[in-house]
Amino acid sequence: MNVLIINTNRNHFPMPVIPLGACMVAEAVQRAGHEVRLLDLAFQKDPLRAVREELNKGRPDIVGLSVRNIDNNDIQSQSFFIQDVVPVIDVVRALTHAPIVLGGAAVSVMPEQILRYTGASWAVLGEGETVFPRILEELSANRAPKKVPGVAWIEDEIFMANPCHSSEPGYSCASPDFARWIDLRSYLSRLSTIPVQTKLGCRFACVYCTYRKIEGDKYRLSQPEQVADIVHRLSTEGLCNIEFVDNVFNSPYDHALAVCEEIARRRLKVSLQSLELNPNFVDSTLIVSMQRAGFSGVGITVESASDSVLEGLQKGFTSRQVHKAAEVIRDHNLPCVWIFMMGGPNETRETVQETLKFAKDYIRPQDAVFFGLGIRIYPGTELEAIARKQGVLSLPESGMLEPVFYISPSVEYNWMLKQIKNAMDEHMNFMNSASLSLPALSYIQRIAYGLGLRSPLWKHTRAIRQGLRLLGMEV
Repeated sequence: MNVLIINTNRNHFPMPVIPLGACMVAEAVQRAGHEVRLLDLAFQKDPLRAVREELNKGRPDIVGLSVRNIDNNDIQSQSFFIQDVVPVIDVVRALTHAPIVLGGAAVSVMPEQILRYTGASWAVLGEGETVFPRILEELSANRAPKKVPGVAWIEDEIFMANPCHSSEPGYSCASPDFARWIDLRSYLSRLSTIPVQTKLGCRFACVYCTYRKIEGDKYRLSQPEQVADIVHRLSTEGLCNIEFVDNVFNSPYDHALAVCEEIARRRLKVSLQSLELNPNFVDSTLIVSMQRAGFSGVGITVESASDSVLEGLQKGFTSRQVHKAAEVIRDHNLPCVWIFMMGGPNETRETVQETLKFAKDYIRPQDAVFFGLGIRIYPGTELEAIARKQGVLSLPESGMLEPVFYISPSVEYNWMLKQIKNAMDEHMNFMNSASLSLPALSYIQRIAYGLGLRSPLWKHTRAIRQGLRLLGMEV
């Protein structure tokens, strides 16, 4: 079959994300014997024109749309990405009779709502590189893929879906030939990192999270040697700035340690990072191993430094672990960004001040601190149940596709925003979502790339904010 895959993600903040999933699906489709093209809309000035031109080059039998995010998860400056997918579908429908198949993380989170909103033919739930080729196999035989595991559709106004999570105990770490499918230089010049995933699955039960819905609740681990092989191959191709994009890199702890030790043993010249460390599994042994492996920066997602809020979020650790992680980080020279999410269940004025005090007193001035405000509510999460019980949410599930956020009823949004801004005025290493959506950020990235700086750019948060303020910009 003649297959066209379109990467619809055009969000560049804080930096463009290399479409790992779309590239892996394209290669899987090619291995299955089909003709496949990948159109990446990330840097197209006129995306709809680009779609028309691609369709006119050769009319595809099937069109797959990769949809990474529903929205930008930013209560301060909301962007609803799904609405941009509809005009793409309209162009495809105007020029072809090809069935349209949606895939990507966003689709796995809210498949019914997205199918109804877009009117697409089918949706892939879970791993597209496995499910999509099977859909093509059925369609090429003129059969509707209704028996394929991991497919969803609307039939007679009823949402239908087949279970999708794999029963395989392991996960095969893979990295596609990115340069074959996308304009890799455009990504690298904006300090994008090369994504590598070492495992699937999540055993945590955070009230707001959708990872368990996307990847399942059981770990499927890659062999450390396999991960190191991928890192080695990428480095030989000159792709040395690599990010492990696991939902939590250091859980299971032993697996993360083994991955780091195997990479360190090979003495690969790479710059690694992960922005998803759980403080409960941060110790000196791991940090030293990460440094030996070539890590240039890590992120610790603590969300809060208050026990009551951590309990409300069901994070699975306490403020004691948060403080212990800060002590470990202070004992080493590995750059770190701390990620907080303010306004969750049990948040009050007192807990906000508790978290801000921790950030001011225990985080090194050279490290970056990010404060998010409000939590995106997704259907089927514990947070949805909490919000409904508290009267924070009254919309039906069908109305939750456009972003809706949770703010604890015990604290005021504007007051929290003011407290964060005051803290940012005092500490140049602090930032919020407005910092990440700064229009000048893309220029800063390209200037930094030209000067030889590489990701993570957040290591220079303090210097960048100070410099922009000298230029009269309020950041």
